[in-house]
Amino acid sequence: MPDVTKTAAVATEDAIAPPSAAGPAPQKPDKARSLWGDAWQDLRRNPYFLVAAVLISFLLIITAVPSLFTNASPTVGDLVHHYLGKPELGSVGSEGWLGYDGQGRSVYARLIHGTRASVIVGICVTLIVTIVGGITGMIAGYFGGVTDAILSRITDIFFGIPFLLGAMVVLQSFTERTVWVVVFALAFLGWTQITRVMRGAVITIKQADYVQAAKALGAGTTRILFRHILPNAMAPVIVVATISLGGYISAEATLSYLGLGLSSPIVSWGVDISTGVQQHILLYPSIMLSITVLAFIMLGEAVRNALDPKLR
Repeated sequence: MPDVTKTAAVATEDAIAPPSAAGPAPQKPDKARSLWGDAWQDLRRNPYFLVAAVLISFLLIITAVPSLFTNASPTVGDLVHHYLGKPELGSVGSEGWLGYDGQGRSVYARLIHGTRASVIVGICVTLIVTIVGGITGMIAGYFGGVTDAILSRITDIFFGIPFLLGAMVVLQSFTERTVWVVVFALAFLGWTQITRVMRGAVITIKQADYVQAAKALGAGTTRILFRHILPNAMAPVIVVATISLGGYISAEATLSYLGLGLSSPIVSWGVDISTGVQQHILLYPSIMLSITVLAFIMLGEAVRNALDPKLR
């Protein structure tokens, strides 16, 4: 007759024994990705985003360290030897690669150094209008009532002013138009679109269950706004801001071309396009301006497609 006690002990040991090394390892459940995680995965596979990211990275490097690309001065010229000198296309990256302007200055050096003014204007204006417009729209959309009515009417007043025409009027009041003056003029009129986008997003999000739950648990207004509402309302704002950045760079060039934006001795693509009308050297800054605006528009479109669930 079998030993029942021994058999039961063996069965118990088999039941509690660890799985063998050859057995399949338990699979961890896939971690759920957030909206931003899904967007990043889509962006990494988007060729438009990759091209735009490479171009923008290259422009930022030029902006930060222009001396990596040329040692020539963009403001010092030699009228005796270089007046409207023809391009030396065989000497890539040299001082005379793209020729010389009417003051004997290197067109290539001015093209490289002009990147800084244009990119700084675009980035700074975008940051300012995103902060000002985002806060204004968030307050208007969350509190509603009289606060929303007052802020919305102020926004409508500024929104009704033609952007370039209003910027011209603002710039005319300054005797010296530096980079920061142009940034102020563009930001003074450019915050309204961000305000409208943020207000609409906040009005939708504040009705969500997690916001109502936070209120029921006694969370303060500041915590609700910046912890629960702002992170979920930023997606459309980022899209609009990214696309608008290229428009601000173009606006700066337009104002400089009209003689109401940046002016010499500041080096800018808009300034060179303006002075190149008679000197037949406007082609190169025009190409750089077009590439820069196109890169930011491509980036904005890629971000919009990645953050919009309807387009997945």
